[in-house]
Amino acid sequence: MTNILRITLLFLTIFSTNILNGQNYQKDVESIESIMTALTEVISGPADEERDWERFNYLFSENAKLIPTQKSETGDVSYNYWTPQEYVEMYKKNRGGTAFYEQELYRVTESFGNIAHCFSTYAVRKSKDGAIQRRGINSIQLLKGKDRWYIMNVFWSNETEEEPLPQKYLKE
Repeated sequence: MTNILRITLLFLTIFSTNILNGQNYQKDVESIESIMTALTEVISGPADEERDWERFNYLFSENAKLIPTQKSETGDVSYNYWTPQEYVEMYKKNRGGTAFYEQELYRVTESFGNIAHCFSTYAVRKSKDGAIQRRGINSIQLLKGKDRWYIMNVFWSNETEEEPLPQKYLKE
């Protein structure tokens, strides 16, 4: 097989994989509701189930970031700054083999033109119907492209005893 033929086959394989992923996940990015649902679904599952990381990555824009925040006992605030792929690597290293279920409790959505912001209250459990382990708020920025939505950033903070979730982000 010649090098040109190998390169052509490699290109066709990559191209067809991207098309198939687009077809498989297109419903996930058709609306704000669908992309928010897909984000929660794709990271949730039992300990013995590998997450669909292709689906996860498909939800995000090329330069998207995931940014968790933490507050130390002394009040110092810090954060991490991950690309979707870095998040996947962190997840596999630190949470792989553990059950993780995130549930959206409430959402406030604001949008204009091709941008939207979702302030999404979440609960995390170790089993689908188990006790809540922690809660917090995701601040999610979305961009409407020509024919789909993209997640630009997911910025989040966990609830603490000192900073409980405000009631206005818990009502239905």
